[in-house]
Amino acid sequence: MEERILKMAEKAAAKHGVEYFEIRIARVSAVSVSMQNGQLEGLSSDLERGISVRAFKNGWGFSSANDLSRAEKVIETAMKIAKLSKGNSGIYKGDPVEDRAELAGRIKLEDVDLEEKLKLVKEADKLLQGEKIKNRGTSYGEGTKEVLYLNSVGSEIRTLTSRVRLRLTATAMENGSMQEYWKAFGGTGGWEIIERVDVEEWTDFVSRKARELLKAEAPPSGEFDVIMDPELTGVFIHEAVGHAAEADAIKNGESIFIGKLGERVGIDELTVVDDPTLPEKFGSYTYDDEGIKGRRVEIIKKGILSEYMTDRETAAVLGLEPNGHGRAQSYAHQPLVRMSNTYVEAGSWKPEEMFEEVKHGLYMIGDKGGEVDVASGTFTFGAREGYIIENGEIKTHVKDVSLSGNLLEVLRNIRAVGRDVEVSFPGYCGKGQWVPVDDGGPHVLTRAVVGGLR
Repeated sequence: MEERILKMAEKAAAKHGVEYFEIRIARVSAVSVSMQNGQLEGLSSDLERGISVRAFKNGWGFSSANDLSRAEKVIETAMKIAKLSKGNSGIYKGDPVEDRAELAGRIKLEDVDLEEKLKLVKEADKLLQGEKIKNRGTSYGEGTKEVLYLNSVGSEIRTLTSRVRLRLTATAMENGSMQEYWKAFGGTGGWEIIERVDVEEWTDFVSRKARELLKAEAPPSGEFDVIMDPELTGVFIHEAVGHAAEADAIKNGESIFIGKLGERVGIDELTVVDDPTLPEKFGSYTYDDEGIKGRRVEIIKKGILSEYMTDRETAAVLGLEPNGHGRAQSYAHQPLVRMSNTYVEAGSWKPEEMFEEVKHGLYMIGDKGGEVDVASGTFTFGAREGYIIENGEIKTHVKDVSLSGNLLEVLRNIRAVGRDVEVSFPGYCGKGQWVPVDDGGPHVLTRAVVGGLR
């Protein structure tokens, strides 16, 4: 079948004068289980097969279908759109690649009964119960994707990738006040990732944190020394640095990093990396959705802005090599330049040494969402909780706390990078499409504006 589809595409490309094309044929299986306050809210097991064709001639043409019998129509439509495109872009073609790659872990997700997954969710839901906990939720999701990638230069790549994620949420209420806390676990691989989660320990942690936040105080406002924990470091690096280093933002004139390759943006000890090859992380993969092998990119190396993340098109336009960061939400979406696992590498500081440096500041923990303007470099992120630091000691617990500033200023203000790297905060990045990512780093000491979220 694949050979027949490829021949149809070659014939259509010749007919429409298409310079380059690629075909993705995917089979995706997904399981989802969710429970809230003891009630089963969702239980599904889905299987989907589909095909997409992307063709290039000055600009892109794209078409997809969830029915392989429509392959000829999909091919013809993509080629026609490419022929009609009036763009003046370019494309990196590269050499043909033939390979197979599997990231499915030791215990295949399909080998674990649905009943065991339901049992896990029920157990977590029960354990989240407690004093003042008025709302609790547990969600489990998994997906296994088999993709055959073909292109007009002769590549044939078969990949099998599995991902799994578990999320625990508790909301505590008292005297009209409400506080929510959550924790997510997951990665690329099999059921062994879930087996390593101590559900009893973490459900207790999540519900206890929600209760403790009820007693926390409002944060101070102003510019302070700030220590970010590994999770908040990861969110800051993903949102503020990572998105600014995506080459489509550079190509489109929308990034504060335009023209800054080779310039110093931070201290010698600051190295920021995006690496899809990290074992078991949620954003890991072997090949991107353009058939390019994913590789480690050193966005900032020892304080110097060193690399952008690229795909086939931005690499050609900017005169760079593609580094395997063209990712799509599914076969039905076109690849965009995206991150994978983004983190700050280890520095030399022990966390306790960093706290000793702070006379009056804040320790900010976890991620509570936010927004960034990569063109201007301004950002605001919420932390899940915080503590005031006085003379190196952790004091008052604060809630609804935010961190804001300008990316380049906050990078320049970094004074210390910890040695305690943690990359284990699985989530989804939205950029018109959703793709799985991970991020993290060590504790980092900088200076930024702190305020309340309300």
